[in-house]
Amino acid sequence: MRLFPAFFQMDDAHVVIFGAGTNAERKTRLVAKTPARISLVTKRRPDWAEPFSDQLTIVTPEHAGQALDTARFTIIASDDEAEVQWAYELARAYGVPINAVDRKELCDFTIPSMLDRGQVVAAVATGGAAPVLAKDIRSKLETLLPERIGSLAALAERWRPAVKAAIDTETGRRHFWEAALRGAVAEAVYAGDDAGAEALMEDALSKFANETAGNETGPVHIVGAGPGDPELLTLKAFRLIQQADVVFHDKLVSKEIMDLVRRDAERVPVGKSKGEHLVPQDGIHELMIAAAEEGKRVVRLKGGDPFIFGRGGEEVEALREAGIEAHVVPGISSALGCAASANIPLTHRDHAQTLTFVTGHAQKGGVPDLDWQGLAKPHQTIVVFMGVGTAPVISEKLQEAGLPGKTPVAVIENGTRANEKRGFGSLDSLSRVIEEKGIRGPALLIIGEVAGLPAEALNRKIEEALA
Repeated sequence: MRLFPAFFQMDDAHVVIFGAGTNAERKTRLVAKTPARISLVTKRRPDWAEPFSDQLTIVTPEHAGQALDTARFTIIASDDEAEVQWAYELARAYGVPINAVDRKELCDFTIPSMLDRGQVVAAVATGGAAPVLAKDIRSKLETLLPERIGSLAALAERWRPAVKAAIDTETGRRHFWEAALRGAVAEAVYAGDDAGAEALMEDALSKFANETAGNETGPVHIVGAGPGDPELLTLKAFRLIQQADVVFHDKLVSKEIMDLVRRDAERVPVGKSKGEHLVPQDGIHELMIAAAEEGKRVVRLKGGDPFIFGRGGEEVEALREAGIEAHVVPGISSALGCAASANIPLTHRDHAQTLTFVTGHAQKGGVPDLDWQGLAKPHQTIVVFMGVGTAPVISEKLQEAGLPGKTPVAVIENGTRANEKRGFGSLDSLSRVIEEKGIRGPALLIIGEVAGLPAEALNRKIEEALA
């Protein structure tokens, strides 16, 4: 993030604007929408200044330093290059944040494209790279935000003291505001019924305070984060991680998805990897139960799908035994995400009528406890989770059970992510493929005729190109 968004507080603010032309007029009109006092540095009063006389004072260049001494920021909107340089050096000497119109290299901050809804202001900036794009985005926001959303924010401001007095926890207050500002109160404000909204607000606060006084235990949502690409996150999963007070997350959850978690939510890493258990499974149960009993909205965020080799079932059982309400939100399994990313159909009428998911993890090391004879049957696809470490023994056991060594395999690490790695080969060369591609995991093994289809398609393209 090259730009850090921030809003200036404009009550009792003083802003200095240099210039008297069209750009200066536009910037004055913009700043005049706020309560700020404006000093316009110019040799003579421009004709357009009259409508702003209540806020605007003309300052001659000789007194510009005195004006800058109390300025919150300055805008250099002059059309004269010499005056721009003079104003810039003067403002820099006084340590005042600078915006220079159409001079990105001189700017400490840029003025974004703004959507003004009273108490609600949205700003879109491109750092001066593409102002037209920022305006287009603002126009789209204007169609999404209700015209009276500022009135809703004003109502919330009036009720903040009463809500704080009635609900004594920060978490409880946030839950109340989420419910109130998305329900009947908001609809009444948007419909122009301010009196009705006030009555609904009073009723909602009374009910909420009484209900939460005797029930502090919140639910736990066990959420699948998918294989890593944030665009593969379900809408429900996105909503829940935006509302969560605390997120217990695995190592397999990508940084891009963690960036979508509500900014002030507590993030607790509880991930496990081969030979390293940051928090044991029983400890994860205890953490979730304790957070729920504190009334927090808890999300247990797991890579892939919680119920496919994710120990989600154990976590649901532990929560329900403790009397905690548990909900599961499925995620796109890494098997589906990785296969789709590599254009591998897991089933195919000509090649695979059966699909089997297995784990390559051996509980005490050594050989995974699998039905090798059943897995070696023809016309099926085997997807092995956590199989990189045991790939040599998997290859050996499947061949001993009768699966041909030339059976196609694919190995996919970090599927759907920017750092995805793929390796293709045959069952008897599985270990070599993993080594040559530098695959360390987490990775998925896909074994069966379908794993050879992308390679076949590539070979056909090469043959066609050479023909």
